[in-house]
Amino acid sequence: MDVTKFINPTVSAIKPSGIRKFFDLASSMEDVVSLSIGEPDFDTPWHIRDIGIYSLEKGRTHYLANAGLMELREEITRYMYRRFSLAYETNQVLVTVGGSEAIDLAFRVLLSPGDEVIIPEPCFVCYEPLCRLAGAIPVKLETKAEDEFMVTPEGLEQAITEKTRLLVLSYPNNPTGAIMPEEAVRKLGEIIKKHDLYVVSDEIYAELTYGGKHFSMAQIPELKDQVLVVNGFSKAYAMTGWRLGFVCGHPEVVKMMTKLHQFGIMSASTTAQYAAVEALRNGDEDVAAMREEYDDRRHIIVDGLRAIGCPCFEPRGAFYVFPDVRAFNMTSEAFCEALLREEHVAIVPGNAFGAPGEGFARVSYASSLDNISKALERMERFTRKLRG
Repeated sequence: MDVTKFINPTVSAIKPSGIRKFFDLASSMEDVVSLSIGEPDFDTPWHIRDIGIYSLEKGRTHYLANAGLMELREEITRYMYRRFSLAYETNQVLVTVGGSEAIDLAFRVLLSPGDEVIIPEPCFVCYEPLCRLAGAIPVKLETKAEDEFMVTPEGLEQAITEKTRLLVLSYPNNPTGAIMPEEAVRKLGEIIKKHDLYVVSDEIYAELTYGGKHFSMAQIPELKDQVLVVNGFSKAYAMTGWRLGFVCGHPEVVKMMTKLHQFGIMSASTTAQYAAVEALRNGDEDVAAMREEYDDRRHIIVDGLRAIGCPCFEPRGAFYVFPDVRAFNMTSEAFCEALLREEHVAIVPGNAFGAPGEGFARVSYASSLDNISKALERMERFTRKLRG
């Protein structure tokens, strides 16, 4: 029986993640130094794990409210005000299974078939597939190295049509490490207001901003109701496996997202939510310590890549650097495959994050200094061979 005739053609047409392809390939080899996955190499801080364990010991293993544990939603509102001066009520907060679920729910609530969504690239791999699954049309907006991979007002204005409904704003950015300073965000805000658009702002790396503080478009008072802020615990608190995110926004939008979440998920992990309360209450020092460590690695990896002939602008957020490999006259994929095959170093080709990423590669520094040093040594040997 040909079961493929039953499969949704939209799903069939979606390409698998280019990130996972290299991760899976690397995991089948020995002695691989992997700088491919965006996962903190830190364990979740002990005091957070301890609360999760305690919640299990106390038998807290039942369903929670669909929108999330009230205690956690209250802590999220305090956190958003403390860190970003954003005032939300608990009915404006939804706890989700990671940030990706929040983005999926946002698209399905805010988009109708035929709506256009502006997606700046290079970008995280989930935006286009989730946009298409919502029946909307992704409109790619190229960001460039010479602009430090920021969305420019001119570029945004040119991408807008009468069908444009939504802008995805993802800063600090995966894969480039770019940020959008306050002045740049405000300039985009003027265009959003002019065209009456909605913004899904993926701020999962907000705490990992170096040399300044993250500024959200939701901090512009007249635009707050038009911005849905997506965040979570995976990156800042080293809680990737706990699978916990959250979204803050207009209560009517959050209400509709909660309705979909209710049918598809019911509620996020009970254990993870109790642990997350502890993270928000007592985790500021942990975040600061991890951010300082990432900052040290950032300088080392940027200097090392530049020294071996891979130009890159200095990332100011997240834990990625996006070096230019065009000098070696190879596609991004060919460069990364050869590097993995010959030197057992795993990085991700830039085109996995959209066509504008061709000629670049994503290198994660969410790894130990020892691994970073080994990878740079092997990459230096590899690039030297390429030069003959």
